[in-house]
Amino acid sequence: MEEQYRQVVRQKIVDALAAPIPVLTRRDVWLPAIPNKATAVIGMRRAGKTSLLWQALADRLAQGTPREGLLYFSFEDERLAGMQAKDLDMLVEEYYRLYPQWRDQRRATFFLDEIQVVPGWEGFARRILDSEKVELFLSGSSARMLSREVATSMRGRAMEAVVQPFSFRESLRHAGQEPLQSPEHLPKAERSLLDNQLLSYLAQGGFPEAQGLDARNSVALLNGYVDVLLLRDVVERHGISQPLVLRWMVRQLLGNAACAFSVNKFHIDLKSQGIAVGKETLHTYLGYLEDTFLLRGITISTDSERRRRVNPRKVYPIDTGLIPIFDRSGKANIGHALETAVFLELDRRGAEVTYIRTKSGFEVDFHARYIDGREELVQVCASIDQPPTLAREVRALQDAVPDFPGADLALVTLDQPAVLDIPQNVTVMAARDWLLKGNALQ
Repeated sequence: MEEQYRQVVRQKIVDALAAPIPVLTRRDVWLPAIPNKATAVIGMRRAGKTSLLWQALADRLAQGTPREGLLYFSFEDERLAGMQAKDLDMLVEEYYRLYPQWRDQRRATFFLDEIQVVPGWEGFARRILDSEKVELFLSGSSARMLSREVATSMRGRAMEAVVQPFSFRESLRHAGQEPLQSPEHLPKAERSLLDNQLLSYLAQGGFPEAQGLDARNSVALLNGYVDVLLLRDVVERHGISQPLVLRWMVRQLLGNAACAFSVNKFHIDLKSQGIAVGKETLHTYLGYLEDTFLLRGITISTDSERRRRVNPRKVYPIDTGLIPIFDRSGKANIGHALETAVFLELDRRGAEVTYIRTKSGFEVDFHARYIDGREELVQVCASIDQPPTLAREVRALQDAVPDFPGADLALVTLDQPAVLDIPQNVTVMAARDWLLKGNALQ
């Protein structure tokens, strides 16, 4: 068996180094650059982790690294089934047998995809970081390579790069329609086209395989993603004893995107239907769903740990395309989709995000604190063409100013009236402009 593995590994190395680099849509994903640390590329299934590995490989090739120093190797191969950690040394041995001039002389880069299928891979990864002149990228499905597990198993030797489905800008780039200048400098016709494309993006979402699909195929594809994630990444992985409760929780969360979710209230609802399940179990299930990157939750902005615990979290799916699949209201819910898109963009930009409830009872959708210390209060509203709606959204922002005096105030909307009567410290931005004003690398 060992010799069989060795032959397969050798052939895969030869084939990989001879293969052309695929032409893929460039992703705006922040990649850490810290010497002697592996880069763990993580994210929900089908979000584009493998594509990011190829992008990183292509970038190093463009920067002058010879092709033979850049090895992409996927362990998702039935010929390697049953491979153990002790067999992973074959990869290093066979690579340097082919390119002995690289060993200890030049730094090669290994891009190891789906490495989590090999039990005990973590020890191998740590060892080659210590003993070989190798830069290491790791990627795998969220079933066995979750964010906090990588951090624990690599003992501080790995940094994370999180891949989400396409942003609005990336979706335009994928379609060959990314604007080459700021939207505010475009002609009216092009801005109107961007508005239409944004509506399509909010409905369709950003999963790469869903781009350009009709509604029926898109729903079938995204439903399949969620089914596989629940089965493999949660039910099978954690031995879930009440999978029906888990599915009800997913429907509740994804069908009510951008809304507050209380485990206590959900527990009461289940109990009223005669379903016996503990609150701690529900908290655990919610944690599992976040670990798979299916959804993200944010807490209320407060210094009080007790207040943070007793207030409900606001929950957002990882992609706006999941909302209409699980929403049973029959409404378009464009406002929830827009708020979700804004939250995901804040996350891409590296912001720490919470929501605000003021002393007067007003709610501000997002308080974003960036790595440079800048703060921003962001209110999201699909349409502010009615004066009472505009007044309500602005008042919420103004009411939060005393507690966040240094924060910029932004109101993001799809429909912006030509004439607005708002305070000077509030900036109203069309959603297309706000979403396109930067990317995760800026």
